Amino acid sequence: MSKIGIACDHAGYEMKEFLVGYLDAMGHEVLDFGTHSPESVDYPDYAHPLAEAVEKGEVALGVALCGSGEGMAITLNKHRGIRAGLCWDPEIATLIRRHNDANVIVFPARFITNDEAVQMLDAFFAAQFEGGRHANRIAKIPVPDEK
Repeated sequence: MSKIGIACDHAGYEMKEFLVGYLDAMGHEVLDFGTHSPESVDYPDYAHPLAEAVEKGEVALGVALCGSGEGMAITLNKHRGIRAGLCWDPEIATLIRRHNDANVIVFPARFITNDEAVQMLDAFFAAQFEGGRHANRIAKIPVPDEK
């Protein structure tokens, strides 16, 4: 299938481990940016390498998890070429791909179940960007300055 990047902080660690197994079983090659334990860490340390891999085309899409999902989403969206969307249900996962051309899906690990995450991942991977009026809107999003 495709190469998928995944990253989390301590709050998303258990769900990330589950999703790595799920993605592997679905035939995806998974590049795991960590964290690799439930010990407390800072989410930007894992979000930045995932964003860079998506930007460089080292992975086709990204998956990120933290307690609320917000920290990961905020950090990821500071990168050029990243459109990360926080998801709570499969319809949002579909819409962020179709309308926003999202290349990273972000999960609030403390607020969803593993089964809900799988449903959203499946919806995210199945959807395709619609372009058209949505492409015009994306073109109006300012790109962050280079570092």
